[in-house]
Amino acid sequence: MTTVNNATSTALATANATTQGLASDTENRFLTLLVTQLQNQDPLNPMDNAEVTSQMAQLSMVTGITQLNNTLLALSGQMDVSQSMQAANLIGKDVLVPGTKISVGVDEEGTHVTPFGVDMISEATKVVVTVTDSAGNVVRSIDLGSQPVGVISVDWDGKNDAGTAVAAGAYTFNVKATNASEEAVSADALTYGRVGSVAYTSAGLTMDLGLAGSHSLLSLRKIM
Repeated sequence: MTTVNNATSTALATANATTQGLASDTENRFLTLLVTQLQNQDPLNPMDNAEVTSQMAQLSMVTGITQLNNTLLALSGQMDVSQSMQAANLIGKDVLVPGTKISVGVDEEGTHVTPFGVDMISEATKVVVTVTDSAGNVVRSIDLGSQPVGVISVDWDGKNDAGTAVAAGAYTFNVKATNASEEAVSADALTYGRVGSVAYTSAGLTMDLGLAGSHSLLSLRKIM
């Protein structure tokens, strides 16, 4: 926290110094222009006080906007730094992000299925998850019943509808959610990944989830 506070103070101090420099340059240019106008004005038609006051007001407004812009830029940069530091705490964590992949492994201890879930955007009276193999064949249908808005985890024991363990490999799933009128409601499939690293790119903060690929931090739906 101390590091973040120090970085904030440094960013704001830099913004203030930059703003003061820009304001000083602007004021010098304005005064030079104003003096030149006064020296070369028509004696029979001199500049009136209202015009000079108007120009001074414009200068004040420009200076204020410049200072505000620089302060906002400094704060925005500091927020990026703070988010990066917080995102680093995700390294090594298991997360759910939008996706449809499921991985099934089999060893002497039994069948292991990677976690997956559903992001319920709207409340539903019936939610059905359908798991398919690499050939597109349905191997298991899981009725989750009614579900409220929110992220839910789905448990699959790695068996097909006949109760037989499926082979190890890659599977996918889709979600169908309906309301009481049997109309489709919004629900997104969520796949599993383990955060290996976090990077700050031109597209923002991204998480490297290994085989699950790279995902924006904004795609994070659940930390397990």
